[in-house]
Amino acid sequence: MPPSENEKITIRTLQARKRQGGRISAVTSYDYHTTRAVSEAGIDLILVGDSMGMVLHGRENTLKVSIDDIIYHTRLVARAEPRSLVVADMPYGSYHVSCEQAVRNALRLIKEGGAEAVKVEGGRSRFGVVDALLRAEIPVLGHLGLTPQSVHSLGGFRVQGKMRDKAREIMDDARELEARGVFALVLESIPMELGKAVTQTLTIPTIGIGAGPNCDGQILVFHDLMGFTRLYMPKFVRQYADLYGMIQTALRAYIHDIREGRFPDDRESYHLKGDIDEWLK
Repeated sequence: MPPSENEKITIRTLQARKRQGGRISAVTSYDYHTTRAVSEAGIDLILVGDSMGMVLHGRENTLKVSIDDIIYHTRLVARAEPRSLVVADMPYGSYHVSCEQAVRNALRLIKEGGAEAVKVEGGRSRFGVVDALLRAEIPVLGHLGLTPQSVHSLGGFRVQGKMRDKAREIMDDARELEARGVFALVLESIPMELGKAVTQTLTIPTIGIGAGPNCDGQILVFHDLMGFTRLYMPKFVRQYADLYGMIQTALRAYIHDIREGRFPDDRESYHLKGDIDEWLK
């Protein structure tokens, strides 16, 4: 059964959804007001993603996002008290030096930011980090396929798993991450056949982004699905609105009204209870 409108979504909710054959909805969010809207709409999972480096900071990739950036935005999201499960990204450099560093930074995301789980990119090279986080009782969302923090080593934002060896590696890593205890797994930019195979193999939910329609859930960047930009969109993005166009229309109307002296009018102005000339004598 789906949760009631006011029931808090937890990792158990998402895992039950998989067992019952339901689908999971997820988006990124980075601020209070977006989170209020997202939660009220009924989104199951909010990711405070390091994608903010590209959609908020205007950078070419996610690598310069810091742990303090993620904590700040997670705090804004948590302040909205969303019904959705709040997951914070572990940004590049926050878990790459040691397991101790990873736990310390993840604890900051939970304690200072208000996250309810963290996301870690990578497979076998991150098993030790995942183990350390889970020992610290921090829920972990895994992430396989295209891992944007590895953009340089991957040679760009390329589809992963198109060759047999890489597809087998993704499948093996998915099985191992499940065995180690991650509560769900993001699959990014992989062939839909591989996304389906991984989803059917695992008992934990898969959440796809460019991994085809057969995953247990889907996630998109909020700014992408809302049409908040005119920049390049990946093939897998479906835009459900044209906020960029709406914003342009609104701003041009605002400019026009100012130039024509139509804004503000008497109703939008404050008034004295008396005669100004008398007041100023």
